[in-house]
Amino acid sequence: MLTPRLVLMFLTFAAFSSHATSTSAADGPAYLGFDRNQYPGDANLEELHKTFAFTGYWLNNPPGEKTNTWIGKRRQVEAAGFGFAVLFNGRLYRQLKTHATALGKSDGKAAVAAARREGFPARTIIFLDQEQGGRLLPEQKAYFFAWVDEVTSAGFGAGVYCSGMAAKEEGGASVVTADDIHENARSREITYWVTNDACPPSPGCLAGKRSPSPKSSGVGFADVWQFAQSPWRKDVASACRGYDKDGNCYASSPASAKNLHLDLNSAQSADPSQGRTGER
Repeated sequence: MLTPRLVLMFLTFAAFSSHATSTSAADGPAYLGFDRNQYPGDANLEELHKTFAFTGYWLNNPPGEKTNTWIGKRRQVEAAGFGFAVLFNGRLYRQLKTHATALGKSDGKAAVAAARREGFPARTIIFLDQEQGGRLLPEQKAYFFAWVDEVTSAGFGAGVYCSGMAAKEEGGASVVTADDIHENARSREITYWVTNDACPPSPGCLAGKRSPSPKSSGVGFADVWQFAQSPWRKDVASACRGYDKDGNCYASSPASAKNLHLDLNSAQSADPSQGRTGER
């Protein structure tokens, strides 16, 4: 999800199975999931669930999109057997130079309202999509923590999708966005969905029946790990396997009429947001 977004992926199902098994055996079981900006279509859910345990689910327009095609699809997704990683697209720094705290509160209310409209139960964890990496600036922290406080006060769980990779700062120091948030969260309970698509630690754009543990992402407190991005980032993922010769990566199977571009994720739960209504 970190900008840029929309390159397609090719999933090589058999090639990754042995690696996933050994990684999960060392760090505990993990579940494979996907996310994408566009809803994959009702007809593809059954086939996708043969490989994936959970899916990302957008509550508002995804990054770079003018519409949200996931709206109204929660029941179909849950009926197909998927768990959820529920997402709310946050604001970029340029939007936060004034009234950051107020925007955080209003966006928190909007996230909760959208989750309720979609039928997600109370305590569902909503992940704020923090697209920009590095150390958060004061305005970004004011926005983010106001958003977290608003969401949790409404009876939902708060999470963040953010970078799990070190970003260099002036003077040679480096910072991981997830670490920066974690160190400044105080007593707030936040669930972390980190992205690190560099190989290693990522296995690349390869998927099997098992998935690498989020603890192998480089962020020890991560609950979800996005280990392959769409589009692939050549400057980061050049050593990764599984990408198509055109630089894209596709989810395909003989039973599917369409090739679908995806991001690949692992999680400690088959329902990272605890958003299934049938389990409450």
